[in-house]
Amino acid sequence: MSSSSIRRGTLAATALALSLAALTACGAGNNAETLKINPDNARVTAGSIKIQNAVVITPADEADGPAAVSARIFNNGDRDQTLERLTLADGGQELELSGANGRGDVVVPAGGSVMLGGEGHASAVLPDGHDAGHGATKKLAFEFSREGEVRLAAFIVADDGEYAPWAATPTPTPTPTPVETGTSSPDAEPGEDAGTGTGTDATDGAEGGAEGADATDGASPDADATENAGQGTDAAEGATSSESPVTEQ
Repeated sequence: MSSSSIRRGTLAATALALSLAALTACGAGNNAETLKINPDNARVTAGSIKIQNAVVITPADEADGPAAVSARIFNNGDRDQTLERLTLADGGQELELSGANGRGDVVVPAGGSVMLGGEGHASAVLPDGHDAGHGATKKLAFEFSREGEVRLAAFIVADDGEYAPWAATPTPTPTPTPVETGTSSPDAEPGEDAGTGTGTDATDGAEGGAEGADATDGASPDADATENAGQGTDAAEGATSSESPVTEQ
């Protein structure tokens, strides 16, 4: 092999090596395009807070009903953090937050996590699902007690299929308790008021009372006679005591 052929081969190999080095440099650094590629779920890390698998679940087929946000929130810090607000960053609509089983605040424990959406978990509900708007994604703003505001873009999905267990459910409307109404006496004749029998009984009682009063009045003469007899006895005793004493001679 001639020396010229060897030189040409060496130059080609050198050029190839330089090209590979240049391509490698383009993919390095914090602004590399490959770092912007995320898996098929919305996630973000800000300080000690990490949010994963965030989605906005809306009623299917544009039906009426509430929308909800489902996500897993991690707290890698050493102090609890409370999710104080969650809003749709584009329109400013604020979601209604509640703790597990609808009670209390949404608190992310230190070194732990909390789930938004699903039975028995904390919830973030938008009463009118139409407020979520249309499109493939929706920007959400999470505001924490210590970390502050954390934003990310979440996918909009329908509340059917695999997302049905995590969708919002409308608050059930309480069933009114029927009011009991008064019923007539079962012994009353048709058309007779139930209160008629009661009035009759009252009349009978009044008549009985009147008869008792007459009986009492009838007994009065006997009582007067007894009283007069007593007065006569007192008079006799007075006469006896008024006799003059015998005067001794």
